[in-house]
Amino acid sequence: MEITENIAKGMSYLTEKGAFLSSKGKNKVNTMTISWGFIGVIWGNPYFITAVRPTRHTKTLLDEGGSFTVSIPWGCLTNELNICGTESGRDIDKSKVVTFARSKQVDAPIVAGCQTYIECVIKYSDPLDHAKMPENIVRGMYSDDYHTLYFGEIAAIYEVQA
Repeated sequence: MEITENIAKGMSYLTEKGAFLSSKGKNKVNTMTISWGFIGVIWGNPYFITAVRPTRHTKTLLDEGGSFTVSIPWGCLTNELNICGTESGRDIDKSKVVTFARSKQVDAPIVAGCQTYIECVIKYSDPLDHAKMPENIVRGMYSDDYHTLYFGEIAAIYEVQA
């Protein structure tokens, strides 16, 4: 699989402006805004690693569905990113906020209108162990809601020019 030339640009938008992490559970699809993530190689394959708090509705769907997508808009969909980052899929239907589209390789949908897409199959997940974390991070970022890391093997990565 070829990692595209503009992945650095996409990751820059993810960390500075946000991206959509989408999942599909047994009976529902959802997306949430993320601004953290890692791309790298582990176990001989390319992976995207994302962090999701256990209280998020998306975590339930990730655990049920086994895949996720990351849809990165390059400076557009700002209002949608804001809504999906502040409203829970338990309370609103996110398909009324964004347009979901079929992904190429996994069951989780992509968010239409973005420029970079990463489709992942979850191969491993693990909750962070706060006892092993630096105290300043625990004190500054957590009460008891420690993230679970999801290791998604990248099944497809591609760009769509707007």
